Amino acid sequence: MNRNLILIAITVVVFSAYFFGLACRSLYAADNIQTAGDVLMFVLPATAAGLTFGHCDSTGALQLGESLGVTLGATYALKYGINETRPNERDNHAFPSAHTSVSFSSAEFIRKRYGLIYGGPSYALATFVAYSRVESREHYIHDVAAGAAIGILSSYLFTKPYKGVDVRLETDGKYYSLNFNLKW
Repeated sequence: MNRNLILIAITVVVFSAYFFGLACRSLYAADNIQTAGDVLMFVLPATAAGLTFGHCDSTGALQLGESLGVTLGATYALKYGINETRPNERDNHAFPSAHTSVSFSSAEFIRKRYGLIYGGPSYALATFVAYSRVESREHYIHDVAAGAAIGILSSYLFTKPYKGVDVRLETDGKYYSLNFNLKW
């Protein structure tokens, strides 16, 4: 394995562990799941940015910026265009969930740009963020589903795979395959 890839993987793990540690320390707050989701909403885009930095990938950084910009633009246009009350009745800007859209935009960027090895855990964390928003009564299920769709679609449209090894899981309903592609 390439020495640079090992250093990048170690950097991502340390960076993620640091922010996960911050999330765990703040778990003593009133609502542990909500707090962890709040922290992870920042950890995922920071990890995506860290990956672009670790790979010296300026093109990827631009694609991440475009993806997150479109995600936030669409999310807040809908939030302020559609007056939907939150389950806790705190305000009228529930639809769609910004936490979820940013988290899934970051996860899809990581998956599409750097492969399933990084993308799988990112999607698991983004799913937890979506769960935390529903569990804490900040959003309904359709709010987080719309946020996830916006985030995934924006990153899917703006992100191109990074050169190197790309791992993909494909299915046609009958067969499943795990594909490894080398791009140079």
